Amino acid sequence: MNVRKTIGLIGGMSWESTAVYYREINELVRKRFGGLASADILMHSVDFSQVVAWQKAGQWDRASAYLGKVGRNLQEGGADCVLICTNTMHMIASEVSAHFDIPLIHIVDVTGAALKSAGMKRPLLLATRYTMEQGFYRDRLATAFGISAMVPDAADRQAVHDIIFDELCCGIIDDGSRAAYCRAIEKARDAGCDCVILGCTEIGLLIGPGDTDLPVFDSTRLHAVAAVDFACAEDQGLLREPA
Repeated sequence: MNVRKTIGLIGGMSWESTAVYYREINELVRKRFGGLASADILMHSVDFSQVVAWQKAGQWDRASAYLGKVGRNLQEGGADCVLICTNTMHMIASEVSAHFDIPLIHIVDVTGAALKSAGMKRPLLLATRYTMEQGFYRDRLATAFGISAMVPDAADRQAVHDIIFDELCCGIIDDGSRAAYCRAIEKARDAGCDCVILGCTEIGLLIGPGDTDLPVFDSTRLHAVAAVDFACAEDQGLLREPA
């Protein structure tokens, strides 16, 4: 078996997408090595309701201290890297990673690397309102990769956000919500976007490449690929420390 490193996952935000991480990582390892090969994973799945309460209250310091402790526990348990299995909580990635010494594989960096490799310049970012409206995601894409991301208008941002929390995080997949996302994508295409970032780890449960003729970059899958690359000691260029 050639997988030599243990992948640490901070999951549960929500567990619907964490289940996708687990499946994607193991499917990738099986595809690479065949047979009964699977990934060496340590996972701590947190109570998402508490994290959401801190988000709504703007208590990001409490969230970072909690997730930092979780990351430290993963390191002490034998993990060689950490993934925060959600885009939104990368708002505090630096604060979280300060609690441990192993690398944090940053979801914006692996997504940005994929966009740059594909020659994309003007993606539409679909995500929670925190991710779409705070600067941490778009600023990092611009600074590190020269990519200028756009977001939907205010009404569509709210709709995208509500569908994530009220439906996708609860395991609800609705055709009307899929249509709403597709309308937002069509508006952005008309405004000049050249691709779509699924910048929330649950969005891939609802839409994918078959729902638009624009290239689609699923941050969940890209993050999973980067984790397996790290575990297999391949393509370490995808790994960046959070700024």
